[in-house]
Parts: sequence; C-alpha cells; structure tokens
Amino acid sequence: MSILKEQLYKACVAYVQQRIQAATEAIEQAQQAQTDDTKSSAGDKYETGREMAQQETNRNAAQLAEANKLMVALNRISTNGNLTTAEAGSVVATDNGNFYLAVSAGTISVDGKSYFAVSAASPIGLHIKGKTVGEKFSLNGKDYNILSVE
Repeated sequence: MSILKEQLYKACVAYVQQRIQAATEAIEQAQQAQTDDTKSSAGDKYETGREMAQQETNRNAAQLAEANKLMVALNRISTNGNLTTAEAGSVVATDNGNFYLAVSAGTISVDGKSYFAVSAASPIGLHIKGKTVGEKFSLNGKDYNILSVE
C-alpha cells in the first residue's frame, strides 16, 4: 500500500473508531441514567424518564451498529497491488477534487492536500467506481475528469 493510501486508510479507521467509542459511551450513560432513575411518588415521571433513557440507548445502539458496519467495510478494502480501475481502496484524482473510495468520513488532509473519503455506494462513489484515467462523468451539474487512479 502506498504511504498516501495508508494515511487515508488510518484516518478512516480513526474516524470509525471515534464513532464507535462515542456511541458506546452514550449507551453506557443512558443505561446508567436508566438505572439511577429511582421510583418516586410521581410514577408517571419515573416511567417517562426510564422510557426516554431506553430510547436514547436504542438510538445509540443503532449508531454503534452503523459504525461497526463501516469498520467491516474498511476491513474489506484490499491494500495490495496497484489499481488502474477505481474500486474500494482507490485514491482517485479528478480536476474537481481528490477522492478516497472507502467509507464516508468527510475531508481528510494529507501533506497539505484534501481528499474526500467517500463510500463506493454514495452518489459520487457510484460514478467513480469502475472508471479509469481519462474517463469523465457528471454529477449535480459538475463535470469530473479522472486524472489518476492509485
């Protein structure tokens, strides 16, 4: 794997790990709040508080599941070989930006250059996937020319 790909890959892993950690901590806090909520004479208030804590736990569990799916997707990315066709794990330079096909993790800066970490299933990822140097595509009224695929 090139140094650039390795840096982009590690940045995506760090992003996903941060999401996993945040969701895990939020679940623990919501469960603790549910446990700490003691029954008072206002039974309705008690039940409402417990239900709100349960809903918060459920929301965070869904976020945790989504973050785990992202980690699975990252683990499937091949780190071997030189690519000539854009696929998961490719770094694709266009005349309208640089893209890393992995997971949607936003903008990653490496050596002063910005790369958009995008999922191959995202609208732009679907347009990039399978393309080679010199091919073009349009998305949302913007034209892209593939300059390089690594």
